Amino acid sequence: MNIGITVYPTYGGSGIVGSELGKELAARGHTVHFIASALPTRLTRLSERVRFHEVEMMSYPLFEHQPYTLALATKMSEVAESENLDLLHVHYAIPHSISAILARESLKPHRRLPVITTLHGTDITLVGADRSYLPITRYGIVQSDGVTSISHYLKQATSETFQFDQIEVIPNFICGTDYRRHDVPELRRQLSPDGLPLLAHVSNFRPVKRPVDCVEIMARVLKKTPARLVMVGDGSERQNAEHRARCLGIHDSCVFVGKQPNIVDYLSASDILLLPSEQESFGLAALEAMACEVPVVASRVGGVPEVVTDGETGFLSAVGDVEKMSADAARLVADETFRREMGARARESALSRYSTDLIIPQYLNFYERILAA
Repeated sequence: MNIGITVYPTYGGSGIVGSELGKELAARGHTVHFIASALPTRLTRLSERVRFHEVEMMSYPLFEHQPYTLALATKMSEVAESENLDLLHVHYAIPHSISAILARESLKPHRRLPVITTLHGTDITLVGADRSYLPITRYGIVQSDGVTSISHYLKQATSETFQFDQIEVIPNFICGTDYRRHDVPELRRQLSPDGLPLLAHVSNFRPVKRPVDCVEIMARVLKKTPARLVMVGDGSERQNAEHRARCLGIHDSCVFVGKQPNIVDYLSASDILLLPSEQESFGLAALEAMACEVPVVASRVGGVPEVVTDGETGFLSAVGDVEKMSADAARLVADETFRREMGARARESALSRYSTDLIIPQYLNFYERILAA
């Protein structure tokens, strides 16, 4: 198949999943055309089967804001014609599904171009549910030829918000070869010079991820047992998290490393993942950690309970319950044997339910059903 994929190139899990999906499809013999404003961050290598088409926008004084939605629709239409695309698969409903539908309509009646929209979370629960975007978000979903969501939780949330339930649940996935624990002794020494157990947090540091809670958890862990905390990522809440660490007198036990391209290395160096999010439609960071044998201490929200089994592959708590999260983390820090056993179960669970060999065929089957309709 010739497949067009559009993602946000730099933000959040939707861009990561869309990029990884494209690479997996290419590895199975399909040709994937990424259509976006910039090369997606996880797309590090192009080839004959993985191509990139940049969306360029006109600079014109009349436009206070550049009309990206229209520029994207135009590029989608052009690529569909020139590359003979079989379908467009867009990740994140706003504005990608609207652009794809415009592109599809521009090609009628001489050409059919099915549009598949994958819902990732905040495009439904935050942006799409906002009164100013709700009607157009619903239009984009309803007018898509096929709709998928990354969790059963998100399917239910979409049904409740938009009164639309013709949605196929195809969860996020993990490549067990790429995501596996490996020795990174130099990085480990940099992050924990004294060889102390290492807690980690990986996110885009938006308020919804509650990175400041990680600092609060760490402060309580340190009252019980020595440890270190590495904060991977960047965003609006980073300064608040660093400030809170200084206020609590634990800044020397925390290291903020910013955005990092090799997340697997940081997970391999870590012993526990903290995911105290206020909302997670799936919990991709949790899945990546589990594949690297890292137990997860997380909030019991959204789709996270579909990924993390409480007491077996990690621990779940109510949002904001830093006392329980710190107690769970301290237990894992103090008992290395227990931590390693839970980590092994976490990897087994991740690969038995969410490996690429299980999930990518679901996408291919969905594509074929939409094309045959």
